[in-house]
Amino acid sequence: MRFSISHKLLLLILAAIGLVIVAILLLGQWSIHRGFVRFVNNIEQARLEQLGDDLVTAYGDAGNWDFLRDQPRHWRSLLRGTLPDRPVDPRREELWERHMRGGRMMNRMPTPPPADAPRSFEWRVVLLDSDRELIFGFPQRLDAVVYRPLEVDGKTVGFLGLSPQKRLADSLQLQYLRKQKKTFSLIALGIGLLAALLTLPLTRRLVRPVKALAAATRELTGGNFKVRTPAASHDELGQLSRDFNTLAATLDQNEQARKRWVADISHELRTPLAVLRGEIEALQDHVREVTPQSLESLHGEVMQLGRLVDDLYELSMSDLGALTYKKAMIEPLSLLQKVVDQLTARFEEAGLKIDLELPDGPALRLLADPERLQQLFSNLLENSLRYTDPGGRVELRIERDPEQLTIAIHDTSPGVAPAEIPRLFERLYRVEGSRSRAAGGAGLGLSICRNIVEAHGGRISAKPSPLGGLCLEIVLPLSGELS
Repeated sequence: MRFSISHKLLLLILAAIGLVIVAILLLGQWSIHRGFVRFVNNIEQARLEQLGDDLVTAYGDAGNWDFLRDQPRHWRSLLRGTLPDRPVDPRREELWERHMRGGRMMNRMPTPPPADAPRSFEWRVVLLDSDRELIFGFPQRLDAVVYRPLEVDGKTVGFLGLSPQKRLADSLQLQYLRKQKKTFSLIALGIGLLAALLTLPLTRRLVRPVKALAAATRELTGGNFKVRTPAASHDELGQLSRDFNTLAATLDQNEQARKRWVADISHELRTPLAVLRGEIEALQDHVREVTPQSLESLHGEVMQLGRLVDDLYELSMSDLGALTYKKAMIEPLSLLQKVVDQLTARFEEAGLKIDLELPDGPALRLLADPERLQQLFSNLLENSLRYTDPGGRVELRIERDPEQLTIAIHDTSPGVAPAEIPRLFERLYRVEGSRSRAAGGAGLGLSICRNIVEAHGGRISAKPSPLGGLCLEIVLPLSGELS
């Protein structure tokens, strides 16, 4: 039989409640019995005090203990005088008379009561004379008798003792104790039943969000990334529901991004393939002649398609962390100067001016992969070269401090709308308008740049440039200065 979590939780709570109730019941009954015995002993001590005062008064009148010797009824009346009015137990009176009188008629000590006789106050009181000779009582059957002296005119005339009660013997006391235990047991049983009745809806309430989360998880595994679970509580289950909703939202975003990614890739591949197909069909239909120019056009389309495929592959590898980084201590500004020198001729051909002014000071060192860093600088400068209008310029501004190196690439118009700047690093995203696909980009370069920068522990951001175009800023952590 398979138990659900609600059944397990219910059984666990009921078991815990049952153990607590049993423990309380046992401890409560023990405490009631012990407390009641202590209460009875305190009452008997008060009776003993009264009995002692009565004995001292009677001894003062008689001058000796002869008024009690062989007078069990007189002794009995003194004992009963310490009690409030209550019905006499015939069984106890008969037992008392039989033992007391039987012993005295044979001129010997009264026979002690049997072991199973009720050990009431009368059986546990002992009276001794001044020589500690027994007058009444059964000290041989009693444990730990505590004696108090009886004094008349400053002279000790006897000793009155009482053995403290260890267990109840009086029928009324036992009846009262049984009622108390029964009442306590019924209360404990009622509390247990009430707790069980309250536990059932409580467990259902506790398990309800777990069941909702389980159902939502099954929907999530089935591909429904729109599913959400209510998270009204502020406990661990509420936090788990909120974490699940965050997971579902992230998966939904990733799914939407994947769909856009596939659609964008299809679009990017479809365009050069359509051009290539059209040119090849024109050659096949002899609409165009096979000339060096037509072959050059075909080659250009194939190369553009190859670059797009290479960019897609490189971006996917960088996303997966599969790009190989061979890091070493390098001087990043020297590498930047090298890339600028390589691209200066192309900038001049495009009618653009590029400015790089290196800061003074000792050379800096950076733990980086020189090939990937060169690719980063080349991609960023290619972006400015591709999208800056002729006649403009590109400025590279360097800031350094002991902890990091900041490289900012500013270009002139056209600029980028502030609303579109946060999306520049999304894959296959291109700004509409002047900085568009007409410049020949596929919208992958900045995504690759972001992955390279993050792989080196840095960050990259974009913002409007005071020159009227775009500013791409890279911040890389430094390892120190070259000695």
